[in-house]
Amino acid sequence: MTNVGWIGLGAMGSPMASCVAKAGHLVTAFDIDPQKAVALAGDGVKAAATVRDAAVGADVLVLMVATADQAEAVLYGDGNAAEALHSGSVVLLMATVGPAAVEDWAQRLATTGVQIVDAPVSGGVARAGRGDLLIMVSGAAAAVETAQPLLDAMASNAPVVGTEPGEGQKVKLVNQLLCGVHIAVAAEALAYAEALGLDAGTTWEVLRHGAAASFMLDDRGARMIDDSNDDIRSTTDIFVKDMGLVTAAARAQSYPTPLASAAEQLYLAGRRAGLGRADDSSVIQILRGTATASR
Repeated sequence: MTNVGWIGLGAMGSPMASCVAKAGHLVTAFDIDPQKAVALAGDGVKAAATVRDAAVGADVLVLMVATADQAEAVLYGDGNAAEALHSGSVVLLMATVGPAAVEDWAQRLATTGVQIVDAPVSGGVARAGRGDLLIMVSGAAAAVETAQPLLDAMASNAPVVGTEPGEGQKVKLVNQLLCGVHIAVAAEALAYAEALGLDAGTTWEVLRHGAAASFMLDDRGARMIDDSNDDIRSTTDIFVKDMGLVTAAARAQSYPTPLASAAEQLYLAGRRAGLGRADDSSVIQILRGTATASR
């Protein structure tokens, strides 16, 4: 049994924390919306009043926030969780923030005897609820061993992809390049079908069983056709962030990413049109020409 501090109970964080608690670990969680932790009480999650309260006494502090700025605020800003952690504890960083930020935190945390395990996730909300995620893990062997019981509760596949924090982020950026391009091209293809006078739903049903199939065509395609976008599983803003991380890391290596760059522009257009907080499947509206730009 591990004493777990948990920061971030969003669409993915809540079911992940629930899985860890149901596996028998002591989870004390904080979110800026206090009702999110309260809602998990039945699963064994204890609500923390502050970030520090979640971090004090934690063997592992899980960060499931959205951005590097948020993680920085948790560790060294208003939350100041780094000061509350004891020597020998582990920060399990599960957000997609890019390798540079994780490498920096690893160096700063090491001065107080705290290690970081870089463990970004992929799989979506439904798989998070089943403990069926893919988690891309990197870090020192001892730190990974400390975090392993949590990884086992959250993932069906948690390969160790490197021994240095930041290497998990690099693998996740490759993953996000593929995911971001796949969503964008699914939107383009289905809007193209409509432009040709085809029924997008019928066309999608045919193509999802052939060589053009992909997870994103299957999953996001269904929501693009339905077009309600009421079930928000991953926002457009998330892919604005992630594709920005992809292209920035590529530029740092002088590596061209023409498809990722084109997809990034589609997500930026979606944000500009007021779709930032909508489900990312809503970017099809840009290609249909049905989105109304907001100023």
